[in-house]
Amino acid sequence: MRSPLLDTPGAVAGQAPDDTVPAHYGNPYAEQRALASGQALVDRGNREVVRIAGPDRLSWLNSLSSQKLDPLAPGTPTQTLLLDPQGRVEHHLTLVDDGEAVWAHVEPGTSAELVAFLEKMRFMLRVEVADVTADYAVVSVAAPGADPVRLTPPEGSIAVGGDLLVPRERLAGLPGELGLTPAGLWAYEALRIEAHVPRLGFETDHKTIPHEVGWIGEAVHLSKGCYRGQETVARVHNLGHPPRRLVFLHLDGSVDVLPPHGAPVTLGVGTPSEAEPEAAVEGAAEPGQIGFVGSSARHHELGPIALAVVKRTVPVDIDLLAGGVAATQEVVVPPDAGRNVTIDPALRRRIR
Repeated sequence: MRSPLLDTPGAVAGQAPDDTVPAHYGNPYAEQRALASGQALVDRGNREVVRIAGPDRLSWLNSLSSQKLDPLAPGTPTQTLLLDPQGRVEHHLTLVDDGEAVWAHVEPGTSAELVAFLEKMRFMLRVEVADVTADYAVVSVAAPGADPVRLTPPEGSIAVGGDLLVPRERLAGLPGELGLTPAGLWAYEALRIEAHVPRLGFETDHKTIPHEVGWIGEAVHLSKGCYRGQETVARVHNLGHPPRRLVFLHLDGSVDVLPPHGAPVTLGVGTPSEAEPEAAVEGAAEPGQIGFVGSSARHHELGPIALAVVKRTVPVDIDLLAGGVAATQEVVVPPDAGRNVTIDPALRRRIR
């Protein structure tokens, strides 16, 4: 669904799956600074919106997903995951309950599968599931990892932390209505990477479990009742370690290209372990691959940066190559994650 903000002078569309919203309006760095300071609005209207109504909605979602939702107070934003029976991530929901219904937004192209699964699990419960993407658009008025901007949501809108679900017919005039500068998705993504926030389908693949990307705590409640995939979460948390871990990369600023999503991560040139057979990942795209690039961006202060997922056993102080670009790593998920080790909140960058 093409955004009307693409008709703004200077607007440039993004790349799939973000090709229906503006990537930038001509000055990506200024847009980043405006968003980081709470003075900008990002159109994320390519995300899809699902509404779940009915008196059983919270207890029902609590039984299906990873977050403890049955006591959720109206207006409190949270995140939850739907896992497969092996504990691998299938859906990531950012949601809020307004007292009458749960409103959730999800990645582009995933709502149909989500709604189909939820409909299949309704049984005789008093719940109603609807895809309302055609009626509501997601906009962000705060950077990832930042405190929500204090503003009065437009009439008919729903606040979900730093995001707003707004009626689509109001999207074109929303920046002016709220007194905010339009910023493109490039700005949001650069600040998301800086804040170490993973994105489903970018920092995840068909094998991802929650521990690997740091969703424990934010999207997973470790002492709630049973749900599909809980056995894997509990086993890793209490007894083992995830096979991979999320890392933040500082990329070589002298290179004029960014490694794309899916680019192989390998050990840096000249490292002693580079030629060892065990450095290869099972099913890797190329010899010596120890991970993949999730997202990359040019940050207005940090320069070129990226998030990647690598083997847990890769030393934290070793240099890497991300799509052939030299990179140094910062720990997001520590190698000893699991066995009751939690992620230090200090490792999550805060945008202020």
